[in-house]
Amino acid sequence: MSGALRFFRVMAYVVGIGLLVLVLVAMPLKYLADSETVIGIVGPLHGFLYMVYLVATVGLAFRARWTPVKTVLVMLAGTVPFVSFVVERKVTEQERQQVS
Repeated sequence: MSGALRFFRVMAYVVGIGLLVLVLVAMPLKYLADSETVIGIVGPLHGFLYMVYLVATVGLAFRARWTPVKTVLVMLAGTVPFVSFVVERKVTEQERQQVS
């Protein structure tokens, strides 16, 4: 399971950082500076990376035998700024305790 957990952890951080860039940099530039260049790049990139995060989450969920509710909640963590970091830490801790 360590490969699935590692993939999930990397994607949780990548999606979390991408969402922060989107919300804290690209959106203010769009609305305050009337510049859509950054959001035109970061928006689709974050969308693609979020889909990869969903695949990583489902892969880990099957291996760890999560309930459907837990799986969906972890999937939604990539849509709220900072939450993916918190959920990544919690999931990693839980999965490591399961292995021990």
